[in-house]
Amino acid sequence: MPRTPRPFRREVTSPELIGHRGAPRERTENTLPAFERALALGALDAVGAEGIELDVHLTRDGVTVVHHDAIPRAMDATDERPTVPIAELELATLRALEFPDGSRIPTLAETLEVVAGRATVYVEIKAPAATETAVREIRAARAEAAVHAFDHRVALAVRALAPSLPTGILLDSYLVDPAAALRAAGARDWWQRWEMIDAPLVQRVHEAGGRVVAWTVNDADAAARLARLGVDALCSDVLPVVRSLAAHRSAT
Repeated sequence: MPRTPRPFRREVTSPELIGHRGAPRERTENTLPAFERALALGALDAVGAEGIELDVHLTRDGVTVVHHDAIPRAMDATDERPTVPIAELELATLRALEFPDGSRIPTLAETLEVVAGRATVYVEIKAPAATETAVREIRAARAEAAVHAFDHRVALAVRALAPSLPTGILLDSYLVDPAAALRAAGARDWWQRWEMIDAPLVQRVHEAGGRVVAWTVNDADAAARLARLGVDALCSDVLPVVRSLAAHRSAT
């Protein structure tokens, strides 16, 4: 019988710590072992991931799966065969694929079964066609979650489907008017490439009522600097970077 997720009551520190695709330096990214590892680190030292970031696509037969790239490139870095978009494949085909460590591509529902009630789930929509199904599954799992995407129309679509579900917009450039961008998308979270974050940006986003999420922070000094700037969340591949913030938290 599926597990009923516990209500998420974990106290979140500042900045919130998000495992980018789980713990990808220790397990295959975007797999159940990677998510379990990120959560286990938190249980071991109390400085692990408070949030899990993952990517979703929609298969040809309408199933949301957790993966980042087209197939088969992500299965093996040396594989030079032409890639196939996940939207052109059925779930059964993806189920037959196996990573070198034996793990497989999970569905979003399977991932929520593992993570819901243990951490906030940050779902990046890689294909807008996956939006409606992903929102439905998040709500069914009663997960503490938020949805974000580079396509800012996704945030608007989510707001129409589930007004109470927080949304975010991903950025790889520096916009001069964050308030206008957040307002246009109806979003809460400002996912910014970490190298482009400075004090004025943090101030503008906060004045607009938003949260700044830095991605992807894999350097301890950078993480400490961003924490001092008041960034609300750090998304990282390297969870030891997360541990380096313990001293900062104690000092503040």
